[in-house]
Amino acid sequence: MALANSLPPEFDRGVVTTVHQGDCHVSNATDLTFSTVLGSCISACVRDVVANVGGMNHFLLAEQSGAAKDRYGASARYGAFAMEQLINKVLSQGSGRKGNLEIKVFGGGKINAALDDVGLKNIEFVHEFLAAEGYTAASKDLGGTYARRVLFKPHSGRAFVKRLDSDSGANVAREEIALAKRRVVIPAPVDDIELF
Repeated sequence: MALANSLPPEFDRGVVTTVHQGDCHVSNATDLTFSTVLGSCISACVRDVVANVGGMNHFLLAEQSGAAKDRYGASARYGAFAMEQLINKVLSQGSGRKGNLEIKVFGGGKINAALDDVGLKNIEFVHEFLAAEGYTAASKDLGGTYARRVLFKPHSGRAFVKRLDSDSGANVAREEIALAKRRVVIPAPVDDIELF
């Protein structure tokens, strides 16, 4: 791992799993680190503090709709799905108690003027989602004008954030602009959970 010299000892060894946009990974492995690079995107790290099970997601709200009651359109359905998916996976592999969850959120940077501050919309969304679900973030590193690399140990809950230089941020911005130009329609999540 290229960052080994600049990392705290807990993060410089073991298995590293990259969490890409749209991913959601959960584990209780002691030697595992989840890693992601964020620009405008948001990544939540959720951990069951009793069961030592944790996970990370990575999502981007693509655009805001015009409807007042649906502030973020289909994008919010995707963001809500990404958050619910992570929380539900941690609950099902952990103690099953919402009160045992610790949530940390990262990202939402304004790394390119062409993105019309998607990062701010992502930050607003994640704050609203957590408040509506009755959660508070134990820690966060949101906003700014830089990209960041986030490392998360799902077993211990330790998180490490490294703010990236402008060259790295420019690469992240190019990737996000390419995604935005494609205007990929986010399909409604398939919900295969039956409630009774």
